[in-house]
Amino acid sequence: MKRSLPWALAALLAAPVIAADFDVAYLRVSDPWSRALPPVSPTGAAYFTIHNRGDTADRLVSVETPLAGHAELHEHVHEDGLMKMQKLDGLSVAPGEQVSFEPGGYHVMLFNLKQPLVAGTPYPLTLQFEQAGSLQVEVEVREPAAAAETHHSGGHHHH
Repeated sequence: MKRSLPWALAALLAAPVIAADFDVAYLRVSDPWSRALPPVSPTGAAYFTIHNRGDTADRLVSVETPLAGHAELHEHVHEDGLMKMQKLDGLSVAPGEQVSFEPGGYHVMLFNLKQPLVAGTPYPLTLQFEQAGSLQVEVEVREPAAAAETHHSGGHHHH
């Protein structure tokens, strides 16, 4: 019986975690995900929501993952009628507030991917906060259709 325990534990740890929450101090990062991309894609993006459940503001100052050469905080901005990406030096999360990283808004850009973003293959992403410190999350890689469904769930539709 004892010999089967490590196998059972390995199976449990390998099980996919859907819509997971990750906590550090008074911050919670929920539902980290990326869209699966073709193997030739040199860049990708990660999305999640940061909830500040404390009574002081904090700032996300950097992100990193062994999956990419480097990662940056970005936002989409409208400038002169054009959508463009802009690098951020950090992003504050006020007490009691939440900030969503989603397509078309804030996101983490992953540059020089060292392996493709394959659906069902999670990867680690470390978020560095000014006050709360470092938090590693597991990012779920989803098929493009599943990612779109998740993004639009709860929204209203116009006919």
